[in-house]
Amino acid sequence: MRAGGGNTKRAVTATASADVRARIEAIYRAESRRVLATLIRLLGDFDRAEEAMSDALVAALEQWPRDGVPENPRAWLVSAGRFKGIDTIRRRSRFDASLKTIANELDDGSELSDGIPDLDSGDDVEDDQLRLIFTCCHPALAEDARAALTLREVCGLTTEAIASAFLTAVPTMAQRIVRAKAKIRDAAIPYQVPEPHELPERLDTVLRVVYLVFNEGYFASSGDTLTRADLSGEAIRLGRLLVELLPDGETLGLLALMLLTESRRRARTTADGQPVLLEDQDRTLWDQALMAEGSARLEQALATRQIGAYTLQAAIAAVHAEASRAADTDWGRIVSLYDVLSSAAPSPVVELNRAVAVAMRDGAEAGLSLVDAILARGDLERYHLAHATRADLCRRLNRTEDARAAYQRALALSTQDPERRFLERRLAELDAPSS
Repeated sequence: MRAGGGNTKRAVTATASADVRARIEAIYRAESRRVLATLIRLLGDFDRAEEAMSDALVAALEQWPRDGVPENPRAWLVSAGRFKGIDTIRRRSRFDASLKTIANELDDGSELSDGIPDLDSGDDVEDDQLRLIFTCCHPALAEDARAALTLREVCGLTTEAIASAFLTAVPTMAQRIVRAKAKIRDAAIPYQVPEPHELPERLDTVLRVVYLVFNEGYFASSGDTLTRADLSGEAIRLGRLLVELLPDGETLGLLALMLLTESRRRARTTADGQPVLLEDQDRTLWDQALMAEGSARLEQALATRQIGAYTLQAAIAAVHAEASRAADTDWGRIVSLYDVLSSAAPSPVVELNRAVAVAMRDGAEAGLSLVDAILARGDLERYHLAHATRADLCRRLNRTEDARAAYQRALALSTQDPERRFLERRLAELDAPSS
């Protein structure tokens, strides 16, 4: 009996330990980016902070199963990471005298409570994330480096995933990120939200990067899946954070745009991952909660009277959200909004989207003439969606050979596997005998 009781006790202990480890992993997944942002501020260096965060996780795995999960796990991880980081610097200072000065500066004697810094007194961890976003998007960094560094440090993506997203070799992307970190260190770029007079320039860059992250998640540039929910979800999280701390009109507009667009995710693909065009989507699958939140954010953005490109795009997405059936879409209103957007933020892609809206309002022939004008200028020649749009309009007009050539061009340019299969199916449908 005694032996059996011992086995039972060990089994219960093992189960408890496994439960604690599972909880640690869940806490780490939820809190690691916030912990890292704070450690970067406290330790003043990306690489030191990443190493310290890993050391803090190891310490948690060793101590929490024995001592229990602390009441404030995030603060515990920050405290452990900070002390681990300082200890590491002190050890290395034996070989580099400059590190001793850094260690002394970092070990500033902050008041502790049970070994945990009082992070709730003057240190807002969410502010640390905002500081990190603005640091990664500092205008002193190259634009492509800003996006890569944000994805790596704020969103926690691997270098391999970032390289894949931007169709770049992994070593090239790794060097880009390393150079950006070095630039921040060597130029002593501060980890802080810009002063109010600096915000207009800096905020625009931040919003562009967040939208880039969202677009890559909503329509992946390559790979075997059409979307990446981790990226679009992370972009929305950042958008909510920005709105909470900086409720600028365009910040609200961007969040509204992302929410309204994301609400259609479940309807965008078939069970086997094939794309579903907007007009063919089952709108009962659209996420009503996201649509409601997006509409509310749009109203807030419009109320600021700071109406820019993101707010206008959100307004277009809202028109789609208002239509319970594709046939009920107010395409005249959408064309009008694209007219305003074309004036506020002109681009060939905006022109292309407007051409689609014109085709839906006035007929395929009207839309096709606009698309052909864009392509005739050489704009979007290597943009596969421009050729896919032309192919679809030609198909609707029964211009089969033109449609086939355009589909083939789009297929040659596409690097997204589900989309390639969609285009191949469209080509096959052209050759199928009519019933």
